Amino acid sequence: MIPTVLGAGILVFFLMRVIPGDVCLHKWVDFGTHKDLILLDLCRDELGLNAPLYVQFFEFLKGVFTLDFGVSMWTGRPIIDELKLRFELSLQITIMATFVTIFVGIPLGIISAIRQNTWVDYVVRAFSIAGIAVPSFWLGILIILGLLMVTQHVFGEPWMPPIRYIPIWEDPITNLSQLVCPAVATGYRFSAVVTRMTRSAMLEVLREDYVRTARSKGLKETVVINRHALRNAFLPVITVIGMEFAFFMGGLVVTEQVFNLNGLGSLLVEAVLQADYNMIQALAMLAVAVFVLVNLVIDLSYAWLDPRIRYR
Repeated sequence: MIPTVLGAGILVFFLMRVIPGDVCLHKWVDFGTHKDLILLDLCRDELGLNAPLYVQFFEFLKGVFTLDFGVSMWTGRPIIDELKLRFELSLQITIMATFVTIFVGIPLGIISAIRQNTWVDYVVRAFSIAGIAVPSFWLGILIILGLLMVTQHVFGEPWMPPIRYIPIWEDPITNLSQLVCPAVATGYRFSAVVTRMTRSAMLEVLREDYVRTARSKGLKETVVINRHALRNAFLPVITVIGMEFAFFMGGLVVTEQVFNLNGLGSLLVEAVLQADYNMIQALAMLAVAVFVLVNLVIDLSYAWLDPRIRYR
């Protein structure tokens, strides 16, 4: 984990310095036609951009090890304050979307595998193919339009989810009414991926010799499925769910724009457009940390699901 995080940090740091332009150019260049070299130089001195590259790099490493990435070069506010509310928002959407993915995708995949080549299997496969084909942001737009039409017809006036984010412990009803739609729109697409993965893994396991042996011993089908097939079939499924969870934390840029949510994805886009090195580095390291930790949990779960796997 440590070499992976450090390697990603080094790559992010030097790539940011290779790209032309910096935050001072964005602040002091007037529509790309006029720039005051004195103001630019003063800005770069103040932000430490004129310091030697190795000095900036060691300051960055110090921030990685102490979890202190300084202040935003654009707003001047501490990065931890900028991340706090957005991280909370992205984490809640991630958890809700993951729940939708698990509780929809896994049962449908199991049913589809058990009822292979029946009408149930065809319906589930059509559901999953539609989920993969439909972009989550487009589905989000349809959900919003559907809410407007239904509420207009039923209550006489249209209703939309609240725009301003309210933490769940302050007002759970308002919070959930705002985030349930993006969670469903995002979770549906990835539940389709999990459905297909679960179906494929279950079909492969159900053809194994030990499953046929269990059936030949007269065990009930539910026992064969739950005890002998599911745990082995879950290995690739958990991998996919873990990767989706890590992606949800910062990859829902377009979906956040559709539902007017100011999460980590939107913050990263703003930081890139403003060339805010400190913010980009902090968000990149946060994403790397999430992926690495999720991969660690997935690897450890393998040994629990399959006793044949041991880490020595």
